[in-house]
Amino acid sequence: MEIRYFINILLLLPLGLVSQNPLTISLEDQESGKSLDGVSVELYETGERRMSNASGEVVFQDLSLGEYTFGFEKAGYFEEIIPLSYKGEDEVFTITLRPLSIQLTEAKVTDVREGRGVTRLRSVEDFGIYGGKKSEVIRLQNITANVATNNPREIFKGISGLNIHENDGAGLQLSIGARGLDPNRTANFNTRQNGYDISADALGYPESYYTPPVEALSRIEVVRGAASLQYGTQFGGLLNFKFKKGRRGKPFRFSTSNTYGSFGLFNSFNAIDGELKDLRYYGFFQYKRGDGQRPNSGFEQKTGFLNLTWKPSEKFEIGVEYTHMDYLAQQPGGLTDFEFEQDPLQSKRERNWFQVDWDLVALNASYAFNGNTSINTRNFLLVAGRDALGELGPINRPDPLRERDLVQGRFRNFGNETRLLHRYRIKGKLATLLVGSRIYKGFTTSKQGDASDGSDADFTFLNPEEPDKSSYEFPSSNMAFFAENLIFINDKFSITPGIRYDWIKTASEGYFKERVISGGQVIFEETIPDERSNKRGVFLFGLGLSHRIKDNIEVYANFSRNYRSINFTDLAVQNPNILVDSLLQDERGFNADLGFRGTAKEELIRFDGTVFMLRYDNRIGITDLLVNDPILGERLTDFRTNIGDARIIGLESYVEADIWKLWKGTSVPLSLNVFTNFSYIRGIYLTGESAIVGNEVELVPPISLKTGFDASWKDLKGSFQYTYVRRHFSDATNSEFVANATRGIIPSYSVLDISASYKWKWFTLSSGINNIANRMYFT
Repeated sequence: MEIRYFINILLLLPLGLVSQNPLTISLEDQESGKSLDGVSVELYETGERRMSNASGEVVFQDLSLGEYTFGFEKAGYFEEIIPLSYKGEDEVFTITLRPLSIQLTEAKVTDVREGRGVTRLRSVEDFGIYGGKKSEVIRLQNITANVATNNPREIFKGISGLNIHENDGAGLQLSIGARGLDPNRTANFNTRQNGYDISADALGYPESYYTPPVEALSRIEVVRGAASLQYGTQFGGLLNFKFKKGRRGKPFRFSTSNTYGSFGLFNSFNAIDGELKDLRYYGFFQYKRGDGQRPNSGFEQKTGFLNLTWKPSEKFEIGVEYTHMDYLAQQPGGLTDFEFEQDPLQSKRERNWFQVDWDLVALNASYAFNGNTSINTRNFLLVAGRDALGELGPINRPDPLRERDLVQGRFRNFGNETRLLHRYRIKGKLATLLVGSRIYKGFTTSKQGDASDGSDADFTFLNPEEPDKSSYEFPSSNMAFFAENLIFINDKFSITPGIRYDWIKTASEGYFKERVISGGQVIFEETIPDERSNKRGVFLFGLGLSHRIKDNIEVYANFSRNYRSINFTDLAVQNPNILVDSLLQDERGFNADLGFRGTAKEELIRFDGTVFMLRYDNRIGITDLLVNDPILGERLTDFRTNIGDARIIGLESYVEADIWKLWKGTSVPLSLNVFTNFSYIRGIYLTGESAIVGNEVELVPPISLKTGFDASWKDLKGSFQYTYVRRHFSDATNSEFVANATRGIIPSYSVLDISASYKWKWFTLSSGINNIANRMYFT
């Protein structure tokens, strides 16, 4: 019944679309009366956005009779939202925009929204529908932060409810989670750049070893769990990195940014961009190195990117991209609680290394059939690898200086996503239909075995033909169909139903070895072949609601089903610290949001508050298991399995206000933007073993707070930020302490960060201090 209901809503198509005379809008400066080019004009009912030409005009074709709402935006002018009544006549609507401030002595315009670093996605944008969804956009040109190290505390300060783990101090890997989802390598988000996948394997190994450098980005888009219908089934939602594009009207531009920091940090970022007739290009090369804060934590990274976009006409655009990243990092190893209290900067491992090699190729094309219908196709190819080398034994024991473990992963996958966007009318009201398909083919190999007993970064198996512990191949296939339909019931209220169907096939073929070692000698070994195959169909649905109380204030709600398949690594990697249930099952659940967001006082105040519930069934986590060790006898060990069903509820809120301009007016050159990012989240296990039911869900900080200010005066900018994360658990048993430190309490911590920059002509000087108080905290 539910399936038929959603399909019927989605497939409502227009009857009697009638072409009318074009609607023409002429833009003028209110004070001078001069025509304004480059004004961004958005038709709110469809999300269609166009730019005014050199004569200040913008034309919308194929509109039916009725009432429309248009938004007008241009740097240096107040943003306007104006309703227009279109009667089908050949007429021109003249709209005047008010300048923000004009200092006659300097003829300089100050943009009131300079300090705004976070906005949200429009209802329809870039072949996506976001009406009724919780979304955030980080506009990086307005962020003052430590971009050389991709510091996530500062970069994501405007995104509420995130839990951030720091794998390193250089931004090599990004680890963020939300709403009680494991932050490790951002594996619970569908992670993309420019709209295509960048993680290792979207189905069975969605971990992101590659993170784009912030210096290359124009914005970061975040859509919560409701993104499952358009972008894949992950509970966390979408995380999309959008790169800068070539500058229009300039054939060539070169920029370089070089950063020196503590602990031997050096970062050099060099970029070129421009436009040659119909071809725009952007490319960069980044080199980064450092010694790390602790011994045995040095690293070296190289990243390169090139984008070429050809647009021979207004209707057709095609682009190709190539990305390469590689790095080598030494791993200093963990510490027990006692060792951390004793000296948090010590290292007990000097033979552990990690290396990553990442290559991405993408081909994107878009074609507009007319003003109402357009199509986009995205093709992407990943060829990548990651190698972990070292001693995997418990950290509460010294390194035995024996042969090291080498875990090798290789990833080869290809995918295509094609989307058709169609605007039409239902009973005189505009609607937008998005239909799309996805084809994905992945091939992952995982090998684990003995490597040299040395200390260098020698990523070579001692027995390359038959690794000593395991060798697996993981082919996977995915075909999906999805559709969403944005329907305006009236000028203020809209609904967005959606469906998604995935056909998924995952398989594994290989072997693992059971070995008994005594006195450093193998006294028993058995090779066990292992082959599995799993096919399933997954149907998801969702519904979004949006009601505009005023033009700039909205109440929204959303419900979306989610799904997550088990990881390949849960089946193949042998780790002496943990056992994995061979009968692991996929996870299912849903996200539900109710939010209130908007702006006030000419956008000097911005707010977004959301209450949510995440239902997580068959949640995979860690509990205790009593095992019979051939040497030690019976002992408790960590056991990764389907823990049970969990419910996570919470409040996510973000408020910012330019208090100086609110007091003194928008014409003053000084801006003091104060922000507060606060979340309260509580997660409880509802079903499972008796020892688990009622426990708090792991990796859910009950309170997270980020607050501070961004200040700017002419070309001088600065920011200050305080971060606080409340004590929480790292596993489902709610353990406070275990001897080998694999589980336990994550203590409360607070961190202070400060950044500043000054721009003089073509030169910008930036500086920052992370963790000003030099606090030692959980990472």
